Amino acid sequence: QLAESGGRLVQAGDSLRLSCAASGEAFGSYAMGWFRQAPGGEREFVGVVSWSSGEAYYADSGSVKGRFTVSRDNAKKSAYLQMNNLRPEDTAVYYCAAGGANWSRFAPTKGFVSWGQGTQVTVSL
Repeated sequence: QLAESGGRLVQAGDSLRLSCAASGEAFGSYAMGWFRQAPGGEREFVGVVSWSSGEAYYADSGSVKGRFTVSRDNAKKSAYLQMNNLRPEDTAVYYCAAGGANWSRFAPTKGFVSWGQGTQVTVSL
């Protein structure tokens, strides 16, 4: 099971760190990803950190590259999404997700099998 926390109302330009706490013994074996869904929009990939090398991959659109950082702490069974210089268009429900056996760094946006309930991030002007 996955549980996100840290979402709240912030102002444009602020920073925020989301956390994802996982239960289960095999946390270190899963890639941990972050997605978001804006009001009226589809769920979109934000980033993922691999289970083995800790290498991170981000959405190709460029909207988050350079501002968002995904990381993990296997000892704490937690994943994180550090968001800097937030913009109103970052307003969304943010979800963490665990990659299953089919997750691959060659297709990092796919293969997620377990999802959290989401945490709301609202960025005001």
